[in-house]
Amino acid sequence: MASLLVTQGQFEGQAFEFAEGEIVIGREKESCGITLPDDSKVSRQHARIARNEEGVWCLADLDSANGTMLNGEAISVVPLQQEDVISIGSSSFVFRDDAAPAEESAPEPVQERAPAPSPKSGSDNKILASEDDLKLVKQMRHSMDDIRAEVGKIIIGQTDVLDEILMCVIAGGHALLIGLPGLAKTLIVNTIAQVLDMQFKRIQFTPDLMPSDITGTEILETDLVTQQKEFKFMQGPIFCNMLLADEINRTPPKTQAALLEAMQEKQVSVGKEVYTLDKPFFVLATQNPIEQEGTYPLPEAQLDRFMFNIFVNYPELDEEIEVITRTTMTAGAKPSVVIDKKAVIHLQQVVRKIPVSQHVIGYAVNLVRATRPSDAMAPEFTKKYVSTGAGPRAGQFLVLAAKARAVLEGRIHVSCNDVRKAAMPVLRHRILTNFSADSEGIDSVAIVERLLTEVKEPGDETYEPEQKASKKKKKK
Repeated sequence: MASLLVTQGQFEGQAFEFAEGEIVIGREKESCGITLPDDSKVSRQHARIARNEEGVWCLADLDSANGTMLNGEAISVVPLQQEDVISIGSSSFVFRDDAAPAEESAPEPVQERAPAPSPKSGSDNKILASEDDLKLVKQMRHSMDDIRAEVGKIIIGQTDVLDEILMCVIAGGHALLIGLPGLAKTLIVNTIAQVLDMQFKRIQFTPDLMPSDITGTEILETDLVTQQKEFKFMQGPIFCNMLLADEINRTPPKTQAALLEAMQEKQVSVGKEVYTLDKPFFVLATQNPIEQEGTYPLPEAQLDRFMFNIFVNYPELDEEIEVITRTTMTAGAKPSVVIDKKAVIHLQQVVRKIPVSQHVIGYAVNLVRATRPSDAMAPEFTKKYVSTGAGPRAGQFLVLAAKARAVLEGRIHVSCNDVRKAAMPVLRHRILTNFSADSEGIDSVAIVERLLTEVKEPGDETYEPEQKASKKKKKK
């Protein structure tokens, strides 16, 4: 008995079984065994799964408008294997065959058996991940549950904050953490560092903090044997895996720049020497959103270096009761390590290998361009309320964050929904509102929310020129 488990889409969580014959997926109720009527990106008869002459289940694209993806790569006809991921429109299915031998369940590298992608999926849209990479990604769904459980021993609630921090970590970025005092920002970061087996350090930024207080300095030391004097470099707190830069806006720009340079280059220059930072290296910088007296706000060019801007909100009523109950008693359980630093580095490499269809990239680009008031694609409310929109780096971070979210959920296919989930933390600190917005109480968060409503995914018309070109080639 073969089956398709829906992992994403309108029937998420349901399983469709089929024993013999074939099953067709599409919008047309009369001819399709799995009907997706509400998805405009699905053709009337989109794809078919059927046995070939050798009795092997095969997936075939039925000349659909938007293509059929197998493990993130466009296909025409291809044999199916256990745990293959089929993406049709905004829905994803996992193929399983109970009659298949157990040893066939391990996936082989996809690039060895999948045909070249069609033009609409991008000519470079190939899965470069190895078998070990794919196994690690599949394990992440269970690892994420373990990470949430271990962090939950210390932190109550804040699941969105945890997920966004982890997305940022495995995407190789850095994040701003915005929240009022007393919301456990330091404790969240410290706990995540313990669960990921990372070395954690914290710097309290103050007006008198110097760059050398962060990066380290050279000291004159006398050798006890030879009595000769020589300079020795003493590493600063930046030499760690996870650094919490507490209240980064309370220190002068020169010190801020020293930290931001290390974030970008992953190295520290002292005199003529260059010291490489350990991998992985991740910076979380906090800011107090209400108290700005005596601060040095980060300029927009430096804000743009942070991949995410993460908001830490007040806990819910039941969460706050549990927080107060726990913290006014003796210390409880300590979190355990779930994955180590090597696994984190491996995940960062896997994120770069996962392909993204042109459809998803097009949606990310459309979102970013819609934030720019001078762009022809910008909606009227952007031109009215925005003074400066997001740059190309925002598009890069949107796609990387979407890929990271897919990996954390154990998937190797990236959807537009992943981009939507990443849009708020990526865009809200890259959109600058004008006086009209300020006078009406409209901030960048409201702008992003409205963009997510009004900017639609690329439709069938996006691929019309490619389809026409393809038909001309067939006639020739």
